[in-house]
Amino acid sequence: MSAVARALAGRFPREFVWGVATSAYQIEGAAHEDGRGDSIWDEFCRRPGVIKDGSNGDRACDHYHRVDEDVDLIAGLGVRAYRFSIAWPRVQARGEGAWNEKGFAFYERLVDRLLARGIAPYLTLYHWDLPQALQEKGGWTSRETTLRFAEYASEVGRRLGDRVASIATHNEPWIVAILGHEAGIFAPGLRSQKVAMQVAHHLLLSHGIALEALRSQGCRAPLGIVLNQSPIHPATDSPEDRAKARLDDGLTIRWYMDALLLGRYPDDVLSFLGEDAPRVLEGDMDAIRRPLDFLGINYYTRNVSGTGAPLDPVAAGKEVTDMGWEVFPRGLSELLIRLHRDYRLPPVYIMENGAAYRDQLVDGRVADVDRIRYLQSHIAAMADALEAGVDLRGYFVWSLLDNFEWADGYSKRFGLIHVDYETQRRTLKDSAIWYRGLCGEHAGMLAPRVAGG
Repeated sequence: MSAVARALAGRFPREFVWGVATSAYQIEGAAHEDGRGDSIWDEFCRRPGVIKDGSNGDRACDHYHRVDEDVDLIAGLGVRAYRFSIAWPRVQARGEGAWNEKGFAFYERLVDRLLARGIAPYLTLYHWDLPQALQEKGGWTSRETTLRFAEYASEVGRRLGDRVASIATHNEPWIVAILGHEAGIFAPGLRSQKVAMQVAHHLLLSHGIALEALRSQGCRAPLGIVLNQSPIHPATDSPEDRAKARLDDGLTIRWYMDALLLGRYPDDVLSFLGEDAPRVLEGDMDAIRRPLDFLGINYYTRNVSGTGAPLDPVAAGKEVTDMGWEVFPRGLSELLIRLHRDYRLPPVYIMENGAAYRDQLVDGRVADVDRIRYLQSHIAAMADALEAGVDLRGYFVWSLLDNFEWADGYSKRFGLIHVDYETQRRTLKDSAIWYRGLCGEHAGMLAPRVAGG
């Protein structure tokens, strides 16, 4: 194992959790099997031109049928944890009414097999795949959906809450609200700032109501939420750019953190929104502010904000991933230390971090040296934050497998494991072998190699 991995492993406490992450719609496939209902992403993918390569998640990585093989791959990486999401329409086709026992049986099998291999299951309730039947009743624009979500959360907690390491209510509510309801480039494809901000409020409200429902029925799993966050840097030192960066910070970070941990929305953002601010009823903010057992953070890059043309990192000579995102590892430590300074945080987990590159499978190998360098630098930045006093408990690489990457379809590859989408053959990339070595170093011994990897 490299000296770099050995040095990195030594900067983390022994109890630190190393894992990998996926989401249901991106890997499961089996979109029309065993009673699963349509999600808003099934419907969105049917619209011409919205997905880069015209694809969908109907088959994806066929994880629904290959769950045993995939758990074996996870175990072979030597990680202690696996983060996954439940597809709400797989366990409740219409988002209300009868539960689908075949759907729950799949997740029961997944959890049981993970536990049998010594892997802690980290469950996410909502990774963007709202049942389409609820969307037709207003989706997240309707307060009724917050109640349906709490019922769903409670049922999942009743069935799985005694066997999972944690339950996160939502993954990246900013994405759902803004990309799905203001920019319109993600499902359900709406374009209204006013609608988006009401959705943002309802997502947070549903989180709080779900926490109460889970705790009231005795769920023993730690409960939290996962936010996508990035430091917002002004494009220049001009007062205008600094003010724009401050506002964007409010819309992306403080809107969610202030609500969850302080019980209020930031005044400057409310003033900016004016009539587009959400309708907030008495008691809503108290519900949103319910105590968190953990906070999940997803980090990929920084954001640069200004009043002029958006920064082009390629033109500026910055290193970028295949998504066009700047490689900026110190933004992760900057973000974590800032949050630690500004809020009284619960334990923090990095629930997603990773990079897409133009991987090539050559003679059975993917030599993804750029991804290894990306992971090394971000893990080092995470260690810096830990040493600065942040209560950081774990790290999950996005993602376990190459998969359906939302509006980019299958054109972007984030996986530690290469997937041939025609044959569904899985091949460990060099980054997977590197990460396995890091996990082995941290555990005090090298993890066993996997035949066929």
